[in-house]
Amino acid sequence: MRGVTVLGWISVVSLAAWVWLTFCHGLFWRTDVRLPPRAAPERWPSVAVVVPARDEAEVLPVSLPSLLAQEYPGEARVVLVDDGSTDSTGALAKELGEAGGLPLTVVSPGEPPAGWTGKLWAVRYGVEQAGDAEYLLLTDADIAHRPDSLAQLVAAAESAGLDLVSQMARLRVRTGWERLIVPAFVYFFAQLYPFRWSNRPSGRTAAAAGGCSLVRRSALERAGGVAAIRGAVIDDVSLARAVKRSGGRIWLGLADRVDSVRPYPELAQLWRMVSRSAYAQLRHSVLLLAGTVLGLALVYLVPPVATVAGLVAGAPRVAVLGGCAWVLMAVTYLPMLRYYGQPPAAALLLPYTAFLYLLMTVDSAIQHWRGRGAAWKGRTYPAPGRPS
Repeated sequence: MRGVTVLGWISVVSLAAWVWLTFCHGLFWRTDVRLPPRAAPERWPSVAVVVPARDEAEVLPVSLPSLLAQEYPGEARVVLVDDGSTDSTGALAKELGEAGGLPLTVVSPGEPPAGWTGKLWAVRYGVEQAGDAEYLLLTDADIAHRPDSLAQLVAAAESAGLDLVSQMARLRVRTGWERLIVPAFVYFFAQLYPFRWSNRPSGRTAAAAGGCSLVRRSALERAGGVAAIRGAVIDDVSLARAVKRSGGRIWLGLADRVDSVRPYPELAQLWRMVSRSAYAQLRHSVLLLAGTVLGLALVYLVPPVATVAGLVAGAPRVAVLGGCAWVLMAVTYLPMLRYYGQPPAAALLLPYTAFLYLLMTVDSAIQHWRGRGAAWKGRTYPAPGRPS
């Protein structure tokens, strides 16, 4: 019974945490943060779409044609940067560009110098090739855009006076593992960086989604250019911080017309997606890692454990406390499940998914301690300040 009593007090803390998260944490769980009101500008500014691509031959036939087919009223072009691919990415991109649409330039920057991540070195090179375009759309090679996506992004930036407009692309949810992991991934990201807080000009929170970020060239230059974040593994959040810190206005929301076409059919692939950068997100801090593990356990694992233990041990107060926390957890997850077209009953599985994320985060730290760091497509990046 002493153990049940201790669990009861822990359940009180867990329930209090969920009350705070639900009502006082930027309404992170709501999915109504979409592109702000917009109108067609009197003059459509010039735009260059920069696409860093490394070994992306599998997805390019879907994503690149969607960019070339953009119905943009102003001047626009696409620059695809072949980042040392070992497959047919570069040749395939040139072939796809022959079908027509926006002008396409395919370039290769060579291997990144010390201190640069491969993606950001490719982005920097692409920005240089973009000429004097007033806006830069930084988008990943696995992202497909509806025909009016670029026009909508520019109209939102011009109408609201924004320097960075970013949309969290709708990720693929077809396999069982994708349905279990992907909606929670976006939910956890929004919990870590509440969109409403990020979008406040005076707020300290700043975040973006690397798959789709439209940035004013002048704002990027004022923030120090791509070089200012050259070593960042989590480059989208770093870009948002740099732009906001330099006085720029940023906006982040969920997408309706931007989709990721990259498949993650197996758990191993989703595991790598999360674990490759989780420890970097914690700034390679053992203390932050320990706090994250304890926080995940308290917030996501205690409610179902307390509910079941309370029922088994005949401790109704413990069961009620755990049940109330679990209900709040599930209710806040429902909007994200609806956004991804998943059944409401899946909300009850969020503790299990959170446990998987806890293991992924610990694995990310273990891989870093083994010297593997943040690895992506054959490249490994050490913590800042450590030799590669």
